[in-house]
Amino acid sequence: MSRVMIITGSRKGIGRYLAEYYLEKGIIVVGCSRTESDLKHENYEHYQLDVYDENGVRDLVRNTVKKHQTVDYLINNAGIASMNHSFLTPLSIVEKMFRTNVFGTFLFTREVGKVMSKKKFGRIINMTTFAVPFKLEGEAVYAASKAAVTVMAEALAREYAEYGITLNTVAPPAVQTDLIKNVKKEKLDKLLMRQAIHRFGHAKDVANTIDFFLRDESDLVTGQTVYLGGV
Repeated sequence: MSRVMIITGSRKGIGRYLAEYYLEKGIIVVGCSRTESDLKHENYEHYQLDVYDENGVRDLVRNTVKKHQTVDYLINNAGIASMNHSFLTPLSIVEKMFRTNVFGTFLFTREVGKVMSKKKFGRIINMTTFAVPFKLEGEAVYAASKAAVTVMAEALAREYAEYGITLNTVAPPAVQTDLIKNVKKEKLDKLLMRQAIHRFGHAKDVANTIDFFLRDESDLVTGQTVYLGGV
């Protein structure tokens, strides 16, 4: 029987790559984003919603369980960033980032965790950022939201361990997606030089790390964060 995966923010970027990657591996994938997706596959289903819409999240999870009986994997990929000086950052942007990055991650983790707990198995992956350990100027709110995601995973890893559920976090290096398209080249070059490995990351690097966390044999690995590129 095929395993079932939910990926948030699956319309483009890393989320889109992961959806196609795991579909190729024979996994049933349920994705979501705020807008429609053009990804067509017999084992893919897409929901249009905001990840902080509690009723929408519940409906997605309930419908997935109704159709496929379970959820085995969750990748909390959806996230937004705003790279600006704090003097120029309105509260509305702060609220939007925390709703998407923190509240959305919590809601999906909670609802999917309930499903996973019934069969004593599950793998949950969160996405954080190198902006957290680097304490990047101009990204204070983004880094704070992702730091919350990281700490939340560490705490929930303890809550969920008795149910056979692991929670781990992946921090990609700079990957050339829409998230960084407006960042100046000089800043990106400086960031790459701060990493141990001085190159951009690729979606396949993220998938490789997630593969390890998803393995049945990785049942002793939880509450961990991997910063790709080396911080």
